Amino acid sequence: MATKVVVMLIAASVLLGCAVNEAVATAVPALQLIHLGGKVMCQDCTKSYADWTQGTLPIKGGKVSVTCKDDRSRVVYYGSDETDGEGNFNMAVNKYVNGKELQPKSCLVRLVSSPHDTCNIPTNFAGGLTGVNLPNRPTVLYRDLVQYQLGTFFYTTQRCAKPADGDNHDSYGCHANSNNY
Repeated sequence: MATKVVVMLIAASVLLGCAVNEAVATAVPALQLIHLGGKVMCQDCTKSYADWTQGTLPIKGGKVSVTCKDDRSRVVYYGSDETDGEGNFNMAVNKYVNGKELQPKSCLVRLVSSPHDTCNIPTNFAGGLTGVNLPNRPTVLYRDLVQYQLGTFFYTTQRCAKPADGDNHDSYGCHANSNNY
């Protein structure tokens, strides 16, 4: 009788082990993600130089997007994320879309919007306005983790924004094309 119980326990543990291995095997493709991270900050040019260069403030709720294209320049993935209280964003993109592997270098990350009342003009510092492609090599590559850490993107205030192309005068009434500076 004791022998039957031992045999049944061994058989049950073998079957349970097979079931756990199958569950892990099916979960592995879901772990194949590309992680993207960075910061979004507010840089106010009306401050003194020291405050302007080092006094950036994080933007909570700023929106950043990622757009990935295939080899024929068709959009195959679009996603976005909002920044946390420290201005950080973290996105996870599945490496496989419609059965094909994404090429990280074909993914573009850019600023979308800022909820800040006065600091909501996107700048192109670190490529935030036009977008930045993921680098050829990930920043972190560890076991199942593939992470690309991007630079800091910046918004600025309306007063700091570059005038539109058709606007020939700055806010002081001086001709913008003047070489007197």
